[in-house]
Amino acid sequence: MSAMVTGEAVVLELRPASFALRGVGLLIDVAAQVLVAVLLFLGIGTVPNLLDRAAGRILVLLSLVLVFVAVPVAVETASRGKSLGKLVMGLRVVRDDGGALRFRHALIRALVGVFEIYLMAGAVAFIVSLLNDRSKRLGDMLAGTYSMRERVPAAPAPLAPAPAFLAGWVTSADLGRLPDGTARRVQSFLRQGPQLAPASRDLLAAELVSEVASFVAPPPPAGTPAGAFLAAVMAERRDRDYRRLLSRRDAAARTGERLRRLPFGLE
Repeated sequence: MSAMVTGEAVVLELRPASFALRGVGLLIDVAAQVLVAVLLFLGIGTVPNLLDRAAGRILVLLSLVLVFVAVPVAVETASRGKSLGKLVMGLRVVRDDGGALRFRHALIRALVGVFEIYLMAGAVAFIVSLLNDRSKRLGDMLAGTYSMRERVPAAPAPLAPAPAFLAGWVTSADLGRLPDGTARRVQSFLRQGPQLAPASRDLLAAELVSEVASFVAPPPPAGTPAGAFLAAVMAERRDRDYRRLLSRRDAAARTGERLRRLPFGLE
């Protein structure tokens, strides 16, 4: 995760693309461009009698500029940092400040890309990308851009409320502060437990209950299933944290209201 601050003092949390994702996306772009170039050359070769040698060379040069510079620049500018490979891999090129890509950025990237990707067989782009934490190639460094991940995991579903038969017990129970690691393991178990094999699920549930039970008093009613106990504790922990945050927000609002008043009660 990469944090950056905009001119309005807003912190943006962006995910730079990994070297592997950028590499696969680049290979897709290169394959598509080479395929288009080959098709254009085959089309030019079908009309040899209509062009003399000089005109044919000019047409080939124009085709190369079109395929490897003009089209990538137009696509990235119009899509604000997208290309075929980036679309497939869920990436987008943005400026170093998190802003949208512009024409000049796309032009610099395309011109430098001809050198570092095609003329140098990708060696320069490979080496430079390995030497920085955002996997930038030389064109990105000169243009002031980098690739970020747009496709991120979906937010997990919220926890269900406590089971009804445990609501009376858990609301009056004394819940200590669970270690963050334990809480994460319990949440993961509650979401993924139904997908586990019964034996593995029961063993993991017993281990988690033994960890959580030391932070809860009194213990749950006899015969309470492990999964229900863990669900009730996590749901009540969430509800109490939420109420605590609301209380702090209200207290901060009251303090701010007093600070905004004129002194001596003047209006």
